[in-house]
Amino acid sequence: MNTEDLRNLLDAMWQDYLKINPDARLIHQLFAERNPTLINDHIALRTFDLPKVSIRTIAAPFVDAGYKPRGEYYFPAKKLFAEHFEHPDSTLPKIFISELHVDQLSDSAAEIIHQCVSQIPEDAPAQTGFSYSGRHWALSHDTYLQLLDESEYAAWLCAFGYRPNHFTLLVNALQSHHSIDKVNDFLLQQGFALNSAGGLVKGSPEEFLEQSSTLAKPILVPFSDRNAEIPGCYYEFAQRYPLANGQLYQGFVAASADRIFESTDVKRSN
Repeated sequence: MNTEDLRNLLDAMWQDYLKINPDARLIHQLFAERNPTLINDHIALRTFDLPKVSIRTIAAPFVDAGYKPRGEYYFPAKKLFAEHFEHPDSTLPKIFISELHVDQLSDSAAEIIHQCVSQIPEDAPAQTGFSYSGRHWALSHDTYLQLLDESEYAAWLCAFGYRPNHFTLLVNALQSHHSIDKVNDFLLQQGFALNSAGGLVKGSPEEFLEQSSTLAKPILVPFSDRNAEIPGCYYEFAQRYPLANGQLYQGFVAASADRIFESTDVKRSN
């Protein structure tokens, strides 16, 4: 995939994301009115640790376009593993892909997930646009609630399918707001709800990364038995700090990301 095709893919992912997070368009516009340039720090994708849709499978189009794995992260409490990928062109966003350890769930939850993944056409995961292709399976609201009792992550992924979970605005590139605290204050003044799990700001300058995020707003989702409102996507904000060599830290902090995941929690979004 050449750079133009890659940028087209990233833009298509952004447009898909905006469909289930209309607040992101408003927030992006507010900052665009106040800054000559906005930089997307990273895009997050969710999947399962099944061969058909593993991190390596989801990452393949990005790797083909020049991305390389740069970090691994573990989230035992949420039964997740993640990797992030970077492109040689630093103006392109990092790709953060997490996967749920299906075999660590109950037999009934694992069976639901296997049934969902089995309905994905065999050649679909290899397609360039799979990362924003949505849900490939039928899912009842009752089944969604069953998954929700065990794993918010599994429930969200089975409800929405394959699409960006969040995009991330790089605070360092802003001229209008020079710290993540000022960004948070601005968003609160504008009426946006933020994820307060572990505090509004996750991380610290000592960890070289501070993050915050909006809460995912409930949106109407069609299930096989009814339509229901559930939390969609959220917008994240990241401020990075320089390492000893003067370069900005480009990785992630697992403890902070663990709390950022909770931006789609039903109990926080309602």
